[in-house]
Amino acid sequence: MSQRSVVLLGSTGSIGTQAIDVITRHPDRFAVTGISAGGADPVALARQAVALGASTVAVADPAAAPALFSALADAAFASGRTSAGVEVLVGPDAATELAGRSCDVVLNGITGSVGLGPTLAALRAGTTLALANKESLVVGGPLVAAALQRPDQIVPVDSEHSAIAQALRSGTHAEVRRLILTASGGPFRGRTRGELKEVAPREALAHPTWSMGPVVTINSATLMNKGLELIEAHLLFGVPTDDITVVVHPQSVVHSMVEFVDGSTIAQASPPDMRLPIALGLSWPERLDDVAAPCDWTSARAWTFEPLDEVAFPAVGLARAAIAASATHPAVYNAANEECVAAFLAGRIGFLDIVDTVAAVLGEHDGAGRSAGLTLEDLLAAEDWARARTNELLAQR
Repeated sequence: MSQRSVVLLGSTGSIGTQAIDVITRHPDRFAVTGISAGGADPVALARQAVALGASTVAVADPAAAPALFSALADAAFASGRTSAGVEVLVGPDAATELAGRSCDVVLNGITGSVGLGPTLAALRAGTTLALANKESLVVGGPLVAAALQRPDQIVPVDSEHSAIAQALRSGTHAEVRRLILTASGGPFRGRTRGELKEVAPREALAHPTWSMGPVVTINSATLMNKGLELIEAHLLFGVPTDDITVVVHPQSVVHSMVEFVDGSTIAQASPPDMRLPIALGLSWPERLDDVAAPCDWTSARAWTFEPLDEVAFPAVGLARAAIAASATHPAVYNAANEECVAAFLAGRIGFLDIVDTVAAVLGEHDGAGRSAGLTLEDLLAAEDWARARTNELLAQR
């Protein structure tokens, strides 16, 4: 594989920093041409830009721009350079502009539905998209599908979808019977709905396997992440939601599976390390050397699998209902959840209120029919309505 030029969106977040670790350990394979971040840590962003030799930096928050310029000068001086020599893009559309520029791979590690614009820009530019921003598909699935220029243009970076993409290389689409998404079960696996009533944010943030940002961690505790991943899998791989099964696997070693029509099941297994799917996203379809430690087959291990308790954790069922309802219901599902997670982390609502409120908002949404004629404005309007209605309901609790 020749050296690939890479744009990293969300470079200071968990996905971005792990991507940088992969890239810096394979300097002959990748060159970073641009990076972006929201602006919460302009010093870190500036240091990344200088260390990676990026020619362009995008920051979403205009208020962070002065600190970024200052930090770029400091980082350049510390590295022995007279100036950073970096172009700076500023504003809410900065990442979208950067994603639309010429490069080999855009890795979208932005959190939230703000990642949809950059996703569409990368696809329309014909660039390979390593996609870690699940909201792009959940919110904008029909638009993403319309923007695709080739079937393999999106390479999934979520560990579950990366596992499925790898397993699918074992057969044809017609040979697939179902997809099996594995879930760790989060910190509350085995608890009943009644036992979840008094859960505090600090408990929900204590994930037993993965180290992630607060929103993703809460989504894992409610199993909302698995609902989002089900929607993603349906859209990425063209498999009906009835043929996608969620199974709880607490060890998080088998990342997902594909069952074929002959009764064979292909699983992808590795210790929980996001650098593996990130590396594949950057290098697909090739593999890089020694990205992470493999499973240890020399000592005894036990892998367990159990059915999902959909009474205690109804988020996956809600995702199936959202897909079936209309083209805008998944956007409502995601937006309502984002508002509820923020309220829970702020201590304004209880743990069970998150999914219960999402269900209530979904039930009130009229929808915009199927995907034909759907516009970005339609999706954004559905999101805006969902956020407003969610907050109205939360204020009543």
